[in-house]
Amino acid sequence: MKKMLALLLVVSISFVSCGEDNDDNIKTSAKTSFEFTHNWDGAPVSNADFENTEYTNANGEVLTISRLRYLISDVTFTKANGEEIVIDGHNLVDVTNNNGLIYNIDTNIPTGAYTNVSFTFGFDNEDNAGNYTDLNSESFNVPDMLGGGYHYMQFDGKFMDTSSTEQGFNYHSIRAVDSPGMNPTFPQDTFFTVDLGAISITNDATIEVKTNLAEWFKNPNTWDLNTLNQMLMPNSSAQIMMHDNGKNGVFGLGTITQ
Repeated sequence: MKKMLALLLVVSISFVSCGEDNDDNIKTSAKTSFEFTHNWDGAPVSNADFENTEYTNANGEVLTISRLRYLISDVTFTKANGEEIVIDGHNLVDVTNNNGLIYNIDTNIPTGAYTNVSFTFGFDNEDNAGNYTDLNSESFNVPDMLGGGYHYMQFDGKFMDTSSTEQGFNYHSIRAVDSPGMNPTFPQDTFFTVDLGAISITNDATIEVKTNLAEWFKNPNTWDLNTLNQMLMPNSSAQIMMHDNGKNGVFGLGTITQ
C-alpha cells in the first residue's frame, strides 16, 4: 500500500511539473519577419536571372529585367475585434542587390489569430512627406517638380519592340502627379494596401510574400511596352494604371514558417 501511495505521489508530481513546464513554454509574443520571393507566373525570379532570362508579358512582348526594387511600409496586424498593431517603418526590397528580401519586424507581436495581415505598397502621403536617410542614400527620391517624396518602385529592363529592336523600359511607380513644375497637383493616390489574409501566430514566424512580376503587366490593364516604356513618372494616367495592376494579384501570401 505504501509503495502504491508513493508511486501515485510521484506520478502526481510529474503531472504538475509537466503542466508548469508547458505553461512556461507558451509564448505570449513572437518575432516576425517577412520574406519576399519573386516569380513570373510561377517561375522563380532572382537577380541571377537579370539581364539574361527572357519573359513574355501579357501583351506578347519579350523582355529581360535589369533592376527591381520597391518600397513597403506600415505592416499591420488586425485582430478580430478590429484592433490594429501597426509597425511604423519601411523596407526597401532591392532584388538587384539581394538586399531587404527579408524584413525583420523590430517589435514583437502578441501570439494569436489575426483576421488580416497587411502592408502598404510604397508610402501613404503622410509618410511620403518624411525625410529618410536610408532612402536618400539609395537615390530613391522623386524630383520636387514631380511632387517630391520617394519612388514606390523602380522596375527596369529591355524588351523587343514591334520592329524587333531592343529598347529599354523604366516601369517606375510614384504618387500620380499632374502639372509638373512649381505647383504640381495629385489626381489620385497610387499607394495601395496589400491584404495577405488571416494568419495565426503561435511562435516566431517568417511570413513569405510571393510577388508575381508578370501581374504588373496584365490585370486589369494589358500593358503595351511599345507605347508605355519610358517617361512614365509625369504620366498620371500610367501611374494610375500601375496602381490598378499592382493591387490586383502582384502580391500574395506564401508559406508561413514558425
